[in-house]
Amino acid sequence: MASLVALLLLTLTLSACESTGFSAFGGKPGESRAERLARNGEYDDAARIYIGLATDAVGSERDRLTLLAVEQWLDAGDAARARNAFRDVARPSSTELRWLWNTNSAGLSLYGGEADAALSILEAMSRESLTKRHRLRVEALRADAWIQKGDPIRAIELMTQRESWLQDRRSIEQNRWRLWQGLLVSDPTLLRASAQLALDPDVKAWLELGSLAASTGQQGIGWVNGAVRWREANTFHPAMAIVGRLELPDELSLDYPRRIALLLPLAGRTAPAGNAIQNGFFGAYFSTITALDEQQAVRVYDVNNEGGASAAYTTAVAEGAEFVIGPLLRSNVIELANDILVPVPVLTLNYLPDDTLAPPGLFQFALAPEDEARSGAERALADGHTRAVALVPNNDWGRRVLSSFSTEFETLGGTLLDYRTYTPGIQDFSDTIEDLMALSGSVRRYQRLRANIGGPLQFDPRRRQDSEFIFLAADAPAGRLLKSQLKFHYSGDLPVYSTSSIYAMDGRSNSDLNGIMFTDTPWIVAPQSWIENLPPLYGEYWPEQRRLGRLHAMGYDAYQLIAALFAAQTGPMQEIDGATGKLYLDHDGRVRRRLAWAQFQSGEPVPLPEIEVKGGPIQDISDDPELLMPDAADDESWYDATRDL
Repeated sequence: MASLVALLLLTLTLSACESTGFSAFGGKPGESRAERLARNGEYDDAARIYIGLATDAVGSERDRLTLLAVEQWLDAGDAARARNAFRDVARPSSTELRWLWNTNSAGLSLYGGEADAALSILEAMSRESLTKRHRLRVEALRADAWIQKGDPIRAIELMTQRESWLQDRRSIEQNRWRLWQGLLVSDPTLLRASAQLALDPDVKAWLELGSLAASTGQQGIGWVNGAVRWREANTFHPAMAIVGRLELPDELSLDYPRRIALLLPLAGRTAPAGNAIQNGFFGAYFSTITALDEQQAVRVYDVNNEGGASAAYTTAVAEGAEFVIGPLLRSNVIELANDILVPVPVLTLNYLPDDTLAPPGLFQFALAPEDEARSGAERALADGHTRAVALVPNNDWGRRVLSSFSTEFETLGGTLLDYRTYTPGIQDFSDTIEDLMALSGSVRRYQRLRANIGGPLQFDPRRRQDSEFIFLAADAPAGRLLKSQLKFHYSGDLPVYSTSSIYAMDGRSNSDLNGIMFTDTPWIVAPQSWIENLPPLYGEYWPEQRRLGRLHAMGYDAYQLIAALFAAQTGPMQEIDGATGKLYLDHDGRVRRRLAWAQFQSGEPVPLPEIEVKGGPIQDISDDPELLMPDAADDESWYDATRDL
């Protein structure tokens, strides 16, 4: 549903392409400016003018201006304002006003995911003798509705017919671009199936290109190669206007490695992690190979059976590998970096220690907790928080996370006021929390005052007031205890930021974690449209790997990085919108990640919007404070399963 709402945010032509008729009911000073703003895509500003004019009008004129404001808010993606204003207008009797009222009603239904309700209005309108302005809007909304109902063939036919009513080139191009946005948010499997059914060659080509784009996110070797091939086969297709905007090479022969080696631990204690990465890798591989001109072969090597990472790499190169993925364990990565030169480029699946220099041709990719800690610092600052306290476990992992968080936070202008370490595995963190939040000092002051007065006093402990949020590094079992005990100790009003370790995916309710915001891979909390069907599919086929979904995402991205890094040997690497985050290459050859964010609400992780501008504090939404004590020991968590990587 989120992707279909995104489609409505991109209604490029509802107002901008054809504005004829905005003043068809009369007209007031200021309307011409609103029309110009609408044509330029400044829908919010146009809506404010219309609603401002409506406040000074009465009767049908007030309704007209209000409905025009609603229309602009819909085009701006502000369904809440549109809905509030629409409630103030009764269904008009005037034909022109009724058409405007009906299309707004249909648009609001689409925002609510009610395509059938929208179509019941729009199909009836399509049989009326409409003015050109209303005809264009009705047909565009009908196409939206059929996209939402999963009938892209019908949507393409409607938008093709709509194009015949447009005269100028700009409007025609916008019509095609708008259809393209609808295909991008469609299910690629549905598009492929529809392409098999389509009889019209132009419709079939739209569906084939849309399926390729929707399944790849318009990135990676599969997209580039497939799009170039589509371009060569469809020289005169209407979508060539779309392809012309995309950055594609001129030649059909593209540079990518044809033989790939995958070095993973597939036996022993770390075999589950290796197998999860392998499954993710081949998911990306099989979704890509059909778009490639030349066959791309992958050979898998079990590092544990090949005599170590260096031996496995040497064997892979001798057998013709042009690019190597792996190894996974940090000890194997160090071994590989220290023992050999790198005649064939390699992407390791872990980072070298910070004080180790990587040889040329060795790239590094990791699901590092340090990256997540840095993301926490960036997110908190973007949310308007500049003063923090931190709670981290008293172990190496906790110290690494704290160091990364504090360094990034203070480099960007924040202040870490204080921190405390806790002992994992204990049940009661009261002393640690009271010390961090300065509650023990409040109690001592009360005791001194009571002794001086010589009698009982009403007393509510008061925590420190200088901190604006808590950075919490914890796995799910400890996090459940710490969150409830923070609330019990008068600190429940502070926003809490954490890392992916807080989300165990263990089947237990996460209601004890309500309010906590955490960073994670998009695969887990906010999968993009081109991979959103994969996490549940992997969960169905490999239920034993349900907690290793992040490693599925890592394997998926490792394949996507091959062509990008292969090309980066002679130039910069383009950023990839990957399953583990937005991926970019730093100057040390490390692939860094910009991660997704979610918040526990009603026991479930809910995606948070990407950071755009600084805002106010995000409030804790937990239930009333309650001191939570642990249940029986949890099963192995995501953190436990991967801490040796």
